[in-house]
Amino acid sequence: MARVRITHVESFKVFAPGARPNFAWREGLRGGPADGLVAVLRLHTDEGIAGVAVAQNRASAVVLEDLVGRLLREELVGTDPLERERIWHRMWELDRTEEFPIWLIGLVDSALWDLAGRLYGAPTWELLGGFRRDIPAYASTSTFASLGEYLEVVTQCIELGYPAIKLHAWGDARRDAALCTAVREHVGAGFPLMYDGSAAFDLADAVYVGDALSEAHYLWYEEPMREFNVTAYKWLVDRVRVPLNVAETSDGVHMNTADFIASGCATFVRTSTELRGGFTGAMRIAHLADAFRLRAEPHGNTVYARHLCMAIPNCSYYESLVTTNPVHREFGVDENGMVKAPTAPGVGLPVGPEYPKELESYVVDLAGDPLSCDTSIRHSAAS
Repeated sequence: MARVRITHVESFKVFAPGARPNFAWREGLRGGPADGLVAVLRLHTDEGIAGVAVAQNRASAVVLEDLVGRLLREELVGTDPLERERIWHRMWELDRTEEFPIWLIGLVDSALWDLAGRLYGAPTWELLGGFRRDIPAYASTSTFASLGEYLEVVTQCIELGYPAIKLHAWGDARRDAALCTAVREHVGAGFPLMYDGSAAFDLADAVYVGDALSEAHYLWYEEPMREFNVTAYKWLVDRVRVPLNVAETSDGVHMNTADFIASGCATFVRTSTELRGGFTGAMRIAHLADAFRLRAEPHGNTVYARHLCMAIPNCSYYESLVTTNPVHREFGVDENGMVKAPTAPGVGLPVGPEYPKELESYVVDLAGDPLSCDTSIRHSAAS
């Protein structure tokens, strides 16, 4: 293939409706996203093919508009978009003085991988090195009001075919530990359960919850503390038996994931495009974990996560968010709790935001498959 060049870089401010109905996380955290503007990046080439990516952070639209106009257009126009590795390293060089939000590096890289899939006529997961064509999904709850409601939600999730469940709870160590114990008693031995602390605890409370999870044989214990101090996590793993799932929100991508692994506190690590430097960063983390025989579990119920799940050999599940009671199974999760590989070339843009007309051809459904004409997609202006 002749060398391809980026000819134009566009940012779009796109309205994204908030969660309907809204949902809660633990005490102290904001709930489901509100109405707001999100950012779409589009990279045009001299081959007439473009790559796109969206950042769902509600501050992303203004930030991206500024950075495209001030920096990214100058950096990217004229470059070969297939030199993703070089561009990824260049973004980190720019980050040294710009202090980018972590989603920005992921946004640029994901747009480049989308573009590559379109150039080669293949879904991005295949270009990443396809490993599977389906994967089980676990139900990942938001926070519900009471123990009784959690048990109702858990029952419904199992009836809908989900083969595993992860709990987000209240962020109160005693109450959360009691919940996790009750859910284990409710579902019986052997059913995979996980718990996410959403960084609620100090070490003492993290140990208390960890002891309960150990006794209840939970598959993993995720983000009990802020991930700023690897030593604190090492102290935690020395005190509890439940496997830890770590490094979801630490900004150094594979570099500080390596510190979590080297400390001995990781059995699972988190990876994602949005928080871990795009597909390039996410795959670095997966391969690093694999070298140490650890699992790398993709974070979030996004089209990007579906591509990662199909490309990463050492992951177990796709994360499917459950935020309502009654429970509604996520689109693209079948009655056996399985998610199939996306089929559209590249990645595309997920349904939800109100894309302008010039972006409609990139929209895929929640399973990552091509979307037929959808009159519900309304229009917004490009910047």
